Amino acid sequence: MISYFTIFHIITLAIFFVIFILLLILSFRETRKKVLLAMIFSNFLVISMLAMFSMFVLDKYTKKARLEDISQARVLISESFVVTGRVRNIGKFGISKCFLNVKLVNNAVTSGNLSSSTVYKPTAGLEFLNKAKGDEKKSTIIKDFLIARNLKVDELRNFSTSMQFPPYFKNPSLIYKLHCR
Repeated sequence: MISYFTIFHIITLAIFFVIFILLLILSFRETRKKVLLAMIFSNFLVISMLAMFSMFVLDKYTKKARLEDISQARVLISESFVVTGRVRNIGKFGISKCFLNVKLVNNAVTSGNLSSSTVYKPTAGLEFLNKAKGDEKKSTIIKDFLIARNLKVDELRNFSTSMQFPPYFKNPSLIYKLHCR
């Protein structure tokens, strides 16, 4: 099983922990209790936020994958849309999970269904609270699919995902993005 953390993640967390301890020791020099608690809280908050942000940055540069041989097809009998392909780890570290974000957008401009209500629909302040759920059709559908787990270096895996295809979509656009961690 491949862990989420690489050696760079562990080193970064260790550095932030040492900085937190040093700032905590420095804050204990304060004699006023309210100021001491504020310093400890702000120390914890700032170091935590920096550590989380650095984890996202490290993921971007250590967890690299690529989509290959992507194909999509509409299955009319079940009104679904199937995306198949391969995902390859092109980085130097293992990847614990890869997600495929699929966005299906109805292209109203080219399908001839463009009207003034499609482009702009005015709403009142709190009108969204008592709107019926089925009276408007969605023009965008977004789904996330887990397509790979424990992907080793240079490993290639096949995947297949399926999502519902609304029958009222005319000439849709498909956008997909790969996110690994």
